[in-house]
Amino acid sequence: MINKKVPILYKLKEECCGCSACYAICPVKAIRMEEDEEGFEYPLIDEHICLNCKKCIMVCPFKI
Repeated sequence: MINKKVPILYKLKEECCGCSACYAICPVKAIRMEEDEEGFEYPLIDEHICLNCKKCIMVCPFKI
């Protein structure tokens, strides 16, 4: 089995604004937005679906 890495959208919640741009641009719908205990939504990548195309990284306003 090939061990493929998925992009790291953020390490700390402060590095994500929850805009869902990454979710919207993913060509294979590998990203879902999940609500935390405070009601904010953050993206989670399904490593089994992710193509590692990095479109999510390229569209992220915090990474531009």
